Amino acid sequence: MRGDLLSDPVEGLDEALAVVDAFDGVLVAGLLRPGPAQAAAVAGLADAVAGTPLAVRVAEAAGRVTAGAAGEDDFVALAAARSALLGSVHDALALRIDEAFGRPGPEEMPAPAAGPEQGTNLLAAARSWLCDLARSGWRSIDHELVAGAAPVVSAMLPDPGLRRRATLLDGFAAELAASCPGATLERVPVRRWADLWSRALLLTVPGSAGERTADAVTGRLLPLGVDVQEHATAVQAQVHAVFEPADGGAPRLVRAGVSAPKPDTVVGAGLWQLLRPHMSLLGAVSEGRSMELDAMPVTVEGDLVWDDERARPGEPADAFATARVMLSAATAARVAPLDRHPVRIAVPVLLEGYTTRSEEGRLAFDLAGLTVAVDTDRMPAAGPLTPEAVAASGACVGLLRWDAGEFLLQPLAVEATVRKKTVAVHAGAWAGGTTDKAGVRAEKAATDAVAVLRERAGRLLRK
Repeated sequence: MRGDLLSDPVEGLDEALAVVDAFDGVLVAGLLRPGPAQAAAVAGLADAVAGTPLAVRVAEAAGRVTAGAAGEDDFVALAAARSALLGSVHDALALRIDEAFGRPGPEEMPAPAAGPEQGTNLLAAARSWLCDLARSGWRSIDHELVAGAAPVVSAMLPDPGLRRRATLLDGFAAELAASCPGATLERVPVRRWADLWSRALLLTVPGSAGERTADAVTGRLLPLGVDVQEHATAVQAQVHAVFEPADGGAPRLVRAGVSAPKPDTVVGAGLWQLLRPHMSLLGAVSEGRSMELDAMPVTVEGDLVWDDERARPGEPADAFATARVMLSAATAARVAPLDRHPVRIAVPVLLEGYTTRSEEGRLAFDLAGLTVAVDTDRMPAAGPLTPEAVAASGACVGLLRWDAGEFLLQPLAVEATVRKKTVAVHAGAWAGGTTDKAGVRAEKAATDAVAVLRERAGRLLRK
């Protein structure tokens, strides 16, 4: 590994992010009557894409925005320019990671095919609402403006082809509603709301979603670790793995995810009870086994569309052995155009031979002259992996991310020497069940909570 490539600045990165930040600031006050500072920020966005195919269209949009006469197509053009800039940042950082770890570049895969688009009228209605938000600005949102999304979302949700976009709109509107009126906000989540706004707006363009399922694969799946994302009302587990094709082709980095709604009283190891019934892969992860796949669907972005009927447990497979032998040669899938954003970077890596240190409560690995910050906040409470275990480790499989101007490592599993024996601790060790006392207590509490909720729901239904 070349640590200098991760620590050295990336040319043009700060300038691209500064342009994005300036445009995001424009959305705080809105674009109905832009002032000189807002006009300059919009012009800066147009200048930043002057050498690209977007140049003419974005320059025209910037001119109309400055004049206060922007239409929906103009807002779409500005959102596309913003997305392109963040996409360039994503690509530069991803390339730097590949170079640092000596990995092959992303595999060549066909672009998502644009199938027949349904609900164009609903997409137009969603686009109109999003443009009204941009004109108003975050500081001027109120319940009446935000409520305009409700009928559009309600009409989109029954259509499977529009459900992903409806969910995005619904979540965005819920965040805005919880922050109304915007004039009283102490702090506006400027980057987050601009990200949600621009992505939602681009997805209203017919054909932008594309066809995600592109292939079916047969071979051996070797899990590396599990990333758990928890919300008060939902939970998702995403398994990162190396796929070894049965035809002898090059190994690939893939992901398999499962999500489920949850009550806010189910936390910790109890989360696995909600997820296990939907994906047998979690049991294999917990047991340290591979999975044999037969014609498992996979998207062009490397996400397995999991089907238990197409998978069966395989031989034992150690995540660290997989990482040491195959990770450096595994190719990653290309990222979909609208997913190219620095926040989406989560690259499986193996680090060994480091020393750990803690400064101001923050854990870091020192390795070959490089200091890598460790993001222990992302480690789930639904497993035995703790900051103490990470601090005592000498090897780590984790996800390399980028946030706030630096690379961060999210541990998925660590190895440490205990009484002259190598011991591994995995964040997903409890995914398929556990005999660990803490895990057993959490699972029992979750079982009791779910039983109570079901009983109460049944009582309400009987009334």
